[in-house]
Amino acid sequence: MGIAVGGVDLLSEKAAMMRECLQKSETITDNVVTILGSFDHRLSALETAMRPTQIRTHSIRKAHENIDRTSKVAEVILAHFDQYRQAEAKILKGPHEDLENYLEAIDKLRSNIQFFGSKKGFKSSDGIVVHANNLLAKAISKLEDEFRQLLLSYSKPVEPERLFDCLPNSMRPSSPGHEGDPSGKNHHSESHNNNAEAVVYTPPALIPPRFLPLLHDLAQQMVEAGHQQQLLKIYRDARSNVLEESLQKLGVEKLNKDDVQKLQWEILEAKIGNWIHFMRIAVKLLFAGERKVCDQIFEGFDSLSEQCFAEVTTNSVSMLLSFGEAIAKSKRSPEKLFVLLDMYEIMQELHSEIETLFKGKACSAIREAATSLTKRLAQTAQETFGDFEEAVEKDATKTAVTDGTVHPLTSYVINYVKFLFDYQSTLKQLFQEFEGGDDSSQLASVTVRIMQALQTNLDGKSKQYKDLALTHLFLMNNIHYIVRSVRRSEAKDLLGDDWVQRHRRIVQQHANQYKRNAWAKILQCLSIQGLTSSGGGSGTAGGDGGTGSSSGASRAIVKDRFKAFNIMFEELHQKQSQWTVPDSELRESLRLAVAEVLLPAYRSFVKRFGPLVESGKNPQKYIKYSAEDLDRMLGEFFEGKNMSETKR
Repeated sequence: MGIAVGGVDLLSEKAAMMRECLQKSETITDNVVTILGSFDHRLSALETAMRPTQIRTHSIRKAHENIDRTSKVAEVILAHFDQYRQAEAKILKGPHEDLENYLEAIDKLRSNIQFFGSKKGFKSSDGIVVHANNLLAKAISKLEDEFRQLLLSYSKPVEPERLFDCLPNSMRPSSPGHEGDPSGKNHHSESHNNNAEAVVYTPPALIPPRFLPLLHDLAQQMVEAGHQQQLLKIYRDARSNVLEESLQKLGVEKLNKDDVQKLQWEILEAKIGNWIHFMRIAVKLLFAGERKVCDQIFEGFDSLSEQCFAEVTTNSVSMLLSFGEAIAKSKRSPEKLFVLLDMYEIMQELHSEIETLFKGKACSAIREAATSLTKRLAQTAQETFGDFEEAVEKDATKTAVTDGTVHPLTSYVINYVKFLFDYQSTLKQLFQEFEGGDDSSQLASVTVRIMQALQTNLDGKSKQYKDLALTHLFLMNNIHYIVRSVRRSEAKDLLGDDWVQRHRRIVQQHANQYKRNAWAKILQCLSIQGLTSSGGGSGTAGGDGGTGSSSGASRAIVKDRFKAFNIMFEELHQKQSQWTVPDSELRESLRLAVAEVLLPAYRSFVKRFGPLVESGKNPQKYIKYSAEDLDRMLGEFFEGKNMSETKR
């Protein structure tokens, strides 16, 4: 029992100790909880206390960033202010001293205007932009003056000699001051020249090339400032007159239809020849040079370049084309056909260059004027053709060709046709333009019609002769001349062998008709017809010393025959020595044809009936000529000698 009580007490004591410990532990826990709660409260308070400090620190950092940014903007603004002051100083000095720096200053000024114009919130920017714009306007105005001065100082008329030096060698005048070949014929052949070396044109530098980049820079500044119209006016005023003066120095005149009508043909023909030369020089040298200047000064501004070129060249082109129009509209005449063809040819030759140089809308009126002149020249040439054909057929010139030679009309028409063949390619273009179809057949048809018109006229003229032999000699001469000329020219290929052969037969027919009409009567004198009686011998010359060969012939009739022959031959000799067969071959063949008929008949007559006369008194009175004498005298026929030469 005692042990048990002792054990319970011990247990109670232990339990009491444990309770005490637990109470202490709870007290500590409560204390710790209290302490922790107090700490949490203080931490929260500290956090609350620190929040404003954090906010201020963030604001300070932001403020620093803003200050830094503003500082940089201020620096940029100050730099632009500085740039503006520098630009202003350079601009106020003017462009003369240092144009490159002046142009640089304008670029900086434009950049400043753009910069300050974008700073809407910057109070001073409006004032600065206004001031800068005013300064820019002054700067551009000074540039305009500089552009004008530069352009005027280097724009001088080009002397003719300098232009001639730019021509191909074959086209340069042979002597100084000479304005080229007045006839224009060498230019005609020039256009068909295949020698590339012979036709090199080198347009002159109308403004020294070293100034063109500078003028371009000035022009660019003016365009950027919106001063295109001022630029156009300055350029036109400086260059237009100079171009006209260059043409005037060359010899170009502004002539209208009335002026042209008053000029003598020789003077007009020379002026047309020169005009053809001037057209080449104007297009290939002057206008080509002007285009080059325009393209370089206004590079990058195509429409402005074309406008300037059109304005500068309009008067000069008009001055040249007005002369061509005056010729095309003037009274038509056959001799004008070739100059019209020359003029049409040069316009065709220059067509592609005119189209290239005067490109664009601004130059359309110039292109149209050139095309219009080309068509007008073609039309007038075509009408002149028709006039010529009609004029040939109806030609009533009273030029008397008493000797039956080639009529001036024939040589004129044949030369005319020969010239036409020099213009074959031009005529083909012309026929194509108006009639279409096969060009060669057109030309052949025109040539045949002209030849036919000529022959019709010659037939009419041949009827003026009272002597039928001379009528045929005249037609023989003229048609032979036509055939020979055709055979020696390009017309032969076009008209063909049939045409040539047919007309050669016509020549022969007229030669035969001449012989029949001129010599039939005299040959009758040498005929035995009427000299011998059908009965033979009785009551004739038997008792008069006649021979067997002249049996039955009457001496009196034979004498009459010889006398008649002599008179007729002398008349023929006197008359036909004055007639002319200008072609030596034809003349010889005609004499030979006469001799072949006359001389054998004469020899035979003399041999048969000569003894009847020779046995009587004064035989030389009847047999005046030997066959050799006649042959020699025939050699004097058709020489066109006058009366005094034929009298011996």
